[in-house]
Amino acid sequence: MKTTVKTRIIRIGNSQGIRIPKPIIEQLGFSEEVEMEILPDQLVVRSAYTPRQGWDEQFKAMAELGDDQLHDAEVLSLTEWDEVGWEWV
Repeated sequence: MKTTVKTRIIRIGNSQGIRIPKPIIEQLGFSEEVEMEILPDQLVVRSAYTPRQGWDEQFKAMAELGDDQLHDAEVLSLTEWDEVGWEWV
């Protein structure tokens, strides 16, 4: 869905900026930090937060602690149906 909003460039100290209405910030899920990308005749603003951010470090820490094993690696109890009801190919 394309939404167009017109706003003014304002002076902020020695710089210039734009105000982004609160409902737009909430709708986009922006927090305290954003990324800006400059394209020909465009300024793209997107959230700096990425899903699963920091997971690599957490996985490394888990591996160092030996806490990266599968919990369901062994099936504790098979039913009779599991043993005879399936034809494993």
